[in-house]
Amino acid sequence: MDLATGVANGQGRHPIFSFGVIADVQYADIPDGHSFLGVRRYYRHSILVLQRAVKSWNDCKNLNFVINFGDIVDGKCPKDQSLDAVKKVVGEYPIMAVVMPTRTMTFHQPQVIDLLYWMDMIFSAIGWPIDHPNTLEAMKVLNEKNPNSNKNSPEGLEGVDRRFVMFNGAVGKEQMEWLNSVLQDATNMEQKVIVCCHLPLDPGATSKTTLLWNYDQVMDVIHRYDCVKVCLSGHNHEGGYSIDSHGVHHRVLDAALECPPGTDAFGYIDVYDNMLSLVGTDRLENTDFSFDS
Repeated sequence: MDLATGVANGQGRHPIFSFGVIADVQYADIPDGHSFLGVRRYYRHSILVLQRAVKSWNDCKNLNFVINFGDIVDGKCPKDQSLDAVKKVVGEYPIMAVVMPTRTMTFHQPQVIDLLYWMDMIFSAIGWPIDHPNTLEAMKVLNEKNPNSNKNSPEGLEGVDRRFVMFNGAVGKEQMEWLNSVLQDATNMEQKVIVCCHLPLDPGATSKTTLLWNYDQVMDVIHRYDCVKVCLSGHNHEGGYSIDSHGVHHRVLDAALECPPGTDAFGYIDVYDNMLSLVGTDRLENTDFSFDS
């Protein structure tokens, strides 16, 4: 669906606000390749998907900001090219972008941030120096949970234990305390909340190999409150959707990286008082999230 002409399912109402979404661009100036599981990846095409997304978002003229759900440069990008690749991707965004999960925000209506909370994956075996405490702690978890010499392999792991691979990670103690605090504040102010996280938080919405390591602990915090209505994420490149046992909607966004040439995966979300409407393009399907007022 063309974002400039797409009609959301808001029963003709004007949304409270709207924002663009895209996930897992993972650009690299290298030939096409494959994931660990053999899925085709289109490294140079992914930035063309982003460029078309930005054009569509600009054509909309009514978006308040844009969220990139993380993994903006692929791990296979040569290290001597990585900084230039990051600059190239970030340089494509309009000024109102929110780049996940680094908490970069420059949009013009800061009051809407009260309705959106996002979490950094700060407890991980990648992305930190090899001797960093976060790396050492993450490797301790992996060594306890994953017996394989290749910690990116889930071989032999069953069910949700397949999440204990190196390309995933966890939310740390400080972030858990922060999440609990902001959800308490949101409850006190009678706000509705959208939680955004790079890694998925519900097994029903994603492959077990792409779950946040401590998804269960995070969801225990979220389920203490009634304010969270929707959790949005990326990371699982084929996307997904579920409603959990507490009625929280989980939507995993399809990856720009795995769009064959000429196809796309991006969209925008219209926010209403009692629903959200994701208007997607091509591989990113439309999804409505209805909830009690």
